[in-house]
Amino acid sequence: MHDSGTTPKGTEATPLTGRRNICIVMNSGSGKKDTSQIPDRIAAAFGRADVSYRLDIVKSGADITDTAQRAVDEGFSTIVAAGGDGTICAVASVVRNSGRTMGIIPLGTFNYFARSLDIPVEVEDAVDVIVAGSERHVPIATINDRVFLNNSSLGAYPEILKNREEIYARWGRSRVAAYWSVFKTLVMLRRPLKLQIVTQGETRDVTTPLVFAVNNAFQLEQIGLAGREEVAQGKLVLFIAPNSGRLGMLRHALALIAGNATEDRNFEIMAADHIRIETRRGARMVACDGERTRMKIPFELQVHPRELCVTVPNARKEGVR
Repeated sequence: MHDSGTTPKGTEATPLTGRRNICIVMNSGSGKKDTSQIPDRIAAAFGRADVSYRLDIVKSGADITDTAQRAVDEGFSTIVAAGGDGTICAVASVVRNSGRTMGIIPLGTFNYFARSLDIPVEVEDAVDVIVAGSERHVPIATINDRVFLNNSSLGAYPEILKNREEIYARWGRSRVAAYWSVFKTLVMLRRPLKLQIVTQGETRDVTTPLVFAVNNAFQLEQIGLAGREEVAQGKLVLFIAPNSGRLGMLRHALALIAGNATEDRNFEIMAADHIRIETRRGARMVACDGERTRMKIPFELQVHPRELCVTVPNARKEGVR
């Protein structure tokens, strides 16, 4: 079946034939590598498993959610996100509470969500998990109903993302380029945020250039921050950077990059399953898993324990993510 009449603008579709009801939403702009050979590798891997699928190639990140929603509406039981953390997050926002299962083919630069579930980063091995893995319900988090799987932030980080995309466009995607965008942003840092943070009925006034909430214990381990036990307890971990000026923020960023940041030295840490953040300005730029969006205040952050079903390796049916 070739459903070209309903393929969204900016996507390409391959036919669905056979017994398995799988649709892959692939972002061709994900990651730092050339993705032109990925469809052939996907085809070969599914062919070896004798499993059929449909592949929708999305050329614009703005089309990801619409393409995933179309797959849900058409009755596909497994929706596979082939891309980086932003792509995976966008597909997850559609699959959550839909009765469908999400598969993952990691194509990003960091792939924190996939790696947190031990999903292989090689295409062929990731397809093997989709075909023969186990289903697992994993927690997701939201900020004002916008899903994030790894982290969400206010302040300097959304500006870092803006600079990162400009650097990627000029020099290509790489970890070095990502780190350079951090340096470039922090040396140009402007006024800090003045926030009210409410957790468990207590309100605190803080002045900070950056707050970020994390819902991924693996990412915390990778960047050298505490909070993994709190994530295991179903809580969000909120990090508040001290108001220490450009040089201080640069030191904190370098500590994160080196993986030796500590909450007592560089960040104040809070943990709760529901966090409310107020600020004077009516709307601010927010980053969710590497994607920027403007949101109105207040910011309501919340954990949802079992709203997303993901196909994972059989050995990862349980455990902290």
